[in-house]
Amino acid sequence: MPETTPAPATALPVLPALPAPSAQAERLIELGVHRIAGLAAAELRAFAASAEARADAEGSADGGVLLAVHPDRAPASALAPLLRREDKAGFVVTDMTDVDLFTPLDTVALPDAPLYLLTGVDRGDRMADWSPDEALPALTAEARTPLLLTEGIHWVLQQPAVLERNHCFMTIGSRLRKADGRLDARTPALWISNGTGRDGRERRNAPKVGWCWAGNRHTWLGFASATDRRTA
Repeated sequence: MPETTPAPATALPVLPALPAPSAQAERLIELGVHRIAGLAAAELRAFAASAEARADAEGSADGGVLLAVHPDRAPASALAPLLRREDKAGFVVTDMTDVDLFTPLDTVALPDAPLYLLTGVDRGDRMADWSPDEALPALTAEARTPLLLTEGIHWVLQQPAVLERNHCFMTIGSRLRKADGRLDARTPALWISNGTGRDGRERRNAPKVGWCWAGNRHTWLGFASATDRRTA
């Protein structure tokens, strides 16, 4: 983890709770994600109902569960344009045409199912100004799993307020592996466009899928993670 001089404690933003799985399913159906994934709307509704029944049986709260579609079914390139902020559509930066080739790290185990749940989702604000190379082992030591890019997009689709200026996040569970087996130095992230450079002024304030170098730090990027992935 980074070596920093201790600073006075500051209160981190409190994130809103996620909607219940049934509401999340309806949101995905409204956006047409089920069609992208080749699923019937009834499948999403049934999965959400099963998730809520399990939560009731376990006495757990639905607000802490994120419904996700497997990235093989709904890739980042198809999900990013569904993001909205101030009526601006989400987009992938122009120098990330290979966005869908960013796949889960070997240490990230995905359920073998088209739909699954993430528990204990956190934006990782406390790790702002850490590099991905520093954050990954720290998350592993805490028994947390870094979010995939598609999972991060799902989170913002369900709860747009988690993406705010000066408090955006990286999704370092997704990485691109080169032909020689080494990891590409780029790490994907979700933030808000300033409308500069190749983004274009018309995209100012739009949700943006981009990347940062694995060894670089950014004061405005946390590291999104979860406690677990499971089926309903």
